Amino acid sequence: QITTLINHKDKPKRSDKTLQAIQRVGQAVNLAVGRFVTVGEAIANENHELKEEMSVACIEARRAGETIAQLTDVASLDHPESDSHITIFTDKTGVVKAARLLLSSVTKVLVLADRIVIKQIITSRNKVLATMEQLEKVSSFQEFVQIFSQFGNEMVEFAHLTGDRQNDLKDEKKKARMAASRAVLEKCTMMLLTASKTCLRHPDCESARINKDGVFHRMRLALEQVIEIVTDSRPNGENEMAPISIYSGIKEFKNKVEGLRENLYFLSKENLSTMLEVILEHTEDFTDSAYTSHEHREHILELSKQAKMELEQLVSVWMQAQNQKTKGVMEDLEVAILKTCQCMNELKREVHSAATSLAADLLKYHTDHMVLKALKITGVEGNLEAVAEYTCKLSEQKEQLVEMCRLLRHVSGTEPLEITCIHAEDTFQVTGPQIISAAETLALHPSSKIAKENLEVFCEAWESQLSDMSLLLREINDVFEGRRGEKRVYLSLPRPGKHNANLKALKPVKLDTEEQAKIAKLGLELHLLTSDVDSETEKWEDQENEIVQHGQGMSSMAYSMYLFTRGEGLLKTTQDLFHQAEIFATEGTKLASALHALSDQVRDDDKPLLLLEAEKLISMCKQLQITAKASAQGKSATFTKVDACILKTRNVMTLLCQLLPLCYKLLRKNKAGNGCLKPAPPWKEDRLRTGTNARTPERRVDPFGIKSLENHVTNMTFLESK
Repeated sequence: QITTLINHKDKPKRSDKTLQAIQRVGQAVNLAVGRFVTVGEAIANENHELKEEMSVACIEARRAGETIAQLTDVASLDHPESDSHITIFTDKTGVVKAARLLLSSVTKVLVLADRIVIKQIITSRNKVLATMEQLEKVSSFQEFVQIFSQFGNEMVEFAHLTGDRQNDLKDEKKKARMAASRAVLEKCTMMLLTASKTCLRHPDCESARINKDGVFHRMRLALEQVIEIVTDSRPNGENEMAPISIYSGIKEFKNKVEGLRENLYFLSKENLSTMLEVILEHTEDFTDSAYTSHEHREHILELSKQAKMELEQLVSVWMQAQNQKTKGVMEDLEVAILKTCQCMNELKREVHSAATSLAADLLKYHTDHMVLKALKITGVEGNLEAVAEYTCKLSEQKEQLVEMCRLLRHVSGTEPLEITCIHAEDTFQVTGPQIISAAETLALHPSSKIAKENLEVFCEAWESQLSDMSLLLREINDVFEGRRGEKRVYLSLPRPGKHNANLKALKPVKLDTEEQAKIAKLGLELHLLTSDVDSETEKWEDQENEIVQHGQGMSSMAYSMYLFTRGEGLLKTTQDLFHQAEIFATEGTKLASALHALSDQVRDDDKPLLLLEAEKLISMCKQLQITAKASAQGKSATFTKVDACILKTRNVMTLLCQLLPLCYKLLRKNKAGNGCLKPAPPWKEDRLRTGTNARTPERRVDPFGIKSLENHVTNMTFLESK
């Protein structure tokens, strides 16, 4: 609005329409400023230390808004008595000055408000730290229960504040670091509860004390990292040293090499040689690793040698081109550039293959959690020798997984994924010894229920991280293949003019940045639900089962719709999205038919529930189809329709998360022994967790751990009774 006022053209003749438009804009600016300042003044009244600065900035903003309103009060210009009245036409510089004052004062208000938010987070962190110190020193259960209840409430507040801050962060790298720190705090809250209870029950047990101290230490580090991100600072003024990956090194190296086409003199040959040396040094992480296959090691060494030779040839031709820019020399330079880049691409492909194949093998090998199960059994038996044997095996497993994370970081492709790999490495590095100390405590006190519960909690954290690694591996592969997280191409994706005769008449519309921000939370929920559905379908041995295929198809389409909310993927316009929603609804209706067919195979007492869920699905899919087909004119109406389509898709996916495990259970019950399904995981904890997710998918949709923190607090009465 301000830009409109500043840029309006001075014309000798001004129509009434122009005058009224200018006046409306000026009044709108003044009203907007008034609303903004009212919020600023309310914030000032609640924060006395910044009240004076905030009040001054608000007064300046209000004054500037009123000045703009006065200068744009041009409706009376037609009257001769108002000739002396100063307006935008007689004093345009006054509007410019007022606009500058307004923008600077509004910026000041925003900066002060931001300082207040940061202060709130720091204050909340300090409360948590103070209560943690009290928790470390308690000596009775009753005192612990009271203080932990307070601690839980403070952690919930901290989770809310940092969750909002994480959403506001624009830097993807900081956002990933914040998410990692907050994930640590969420998991450690439960660990702190059971580890502290174990220590109170067995005060003379050294392994229990070590276990508890490890949790407190990790929580303090995570709290410190959150504050570093929020305040954009490092302790003792240190600069953050970002770990360099092979991918980022190759990308930068290729950019420099290709830059020689435009400018032969913008860097030295020494710079280029140093960059390649750094990349090849990092490849030693692969060639020196005991877990890299002989074949991959040989290929990496060969490509490293070839890269040096290609660079030598490139430098030779490059130096020649600096002296004589003949056609022949420039053609030789182009060939050398292409060969060097091709060699680097092959090296990149080889290290990616080495890292991802190792990760896939390790994750598959450790998916049965045999070592964890053995530790639980031998711990309850009090068999110290067996526990020692299995802790050695867990330490070996930890070293394998840590090495896997280090290698994956090199090929992750994006900074947020690099940070996720680093977080995973830290988690395995820390959780391994904590499981060992918890198992030793249980072996020393085999009849202790709390020691057993404590070991369960740490084992669950390990299993959860392994599960997260499967998702991370898939995302890394997606980035490498250029899909940026896109799933397989679904054949019914819209193509202009193919599915709809009226497509050409419709103007393709994309979501702008503001709309993407509004719909981001809904998109994230959709993303998490697709992961849940994929986890459920992967349990089925018979991947050709009709229910599985429809579920996978719906998950794939929902994922494309999630990518649309981020401005990515194959759905480029809102019309693409609406067509995809129609196809998604049709697929859901087909799934409902498959459920009806399944109901004929199940026992009579199971049939009503299945038919009820199928009818729910049909109803929801019909609603989605009606919404997707409804006409929408104008930007606001189109965005409302987009929002409604994604919301209804999310609701269908939520129902799908409940349907798949139900069908799995019914088929197991009715087809036991015919081998069409995998046997259910034998350990009790995984079944409980799967059941929880299936019945209440919102627990997965809560990405900041607030729900689980609140549950810890709610369950304190149970702890007290024990």
